[in-house]
Amino acid sequence: MSKLVAVVTGASQGIGRATAVRLAKDFSGVALAARNGEALEEVVAEVKSSGADPLAFALDLSVRESAETLIKGTLDRFGRIDALLNIAGAVPQIDLFEMTDEQWQGGLELKLHGARRLTIRAWEALKASKGSVVLISGSAALDPKPGFAAVATINAAIIALAKAFAEQGVKDGIQVNSVVPGPVMTDRRKSFMAWLRFPGSFEAIGTKTQPGRRPSGSMGCEAWPMKISSFSLTAPASTKGQTETTRSLLSQLKENNKFSWTQRKQIGL
Repeated sequence: MSKLVAVVTGASQGIGRATAVRLAKDFSGVALAARNGEALEEVVAEVKSSGADPLAFALDLSVRESAETLIKGTLDRFGRIDALLNIAGAVPQIDLFEMTDEQWQGGLELKLHGARRLTIRAWEALKASKGSVVLISGSAALDPKPGFAAVATINAAIIALAKAFAEQGVKDGIQVNSVVPGPVMTDRRKSFMAWLRFPGSFEAIGTKTQPGRRPSGSMGCEAWPMKISSFSLTAPASTKGQTETTRSLLSQLKENNKFSWTQRKQIGL
């Protein structure tokens, strides 16, 4: 195994967790960041069993000082950073006319500014290693709806941010890509599908939310770590700011789920 180090945010569940475990097969060290410290400890064990040296940071990336804590701590431990995967950021799925300024700001601080601050702080280390950056967006950016306007807006901003970083990355030898995973069967997606069938009854499936409101949380992607590692971390830097969408996965979900056409349209299938 090469002496390579990856930093993965949002590592306690979904996309982040699956990606961290997958990258543990290719990287000798994996720094894990998430707000849920208890869940993060489970990922630490998985990463270790996959062959990598884990380093956990239970922190909130919406807090400005967290970028310094994460990157400095990783460099102090491993001495280098070869890949940064910005996956953290659960934006509330609330209607455009109901979402408050505080909720908008919270989503922006965590997903957009958290990724921006972290990438800037890690940039010099990535220049030294000729490393890679991945920023996870979402399919709502490509098809915004009033029911999840903040998700769409912030994910679109992530794509634009990735393109800006990628332009500089060509000069500095850093590969930067945004990735747009489509809907997949994670806890967030299952909760949303249950809501479509039984609006306002999340208590029945153990998810707390307001009646008639889509749940918030981390939209994970267990099917995507191989895509992230094989394309986004290895494609030439000239493919700057590319956006990858899971068309084949969408087709698979269409075939397998039992929802009506109207329900499929609502969830982007």
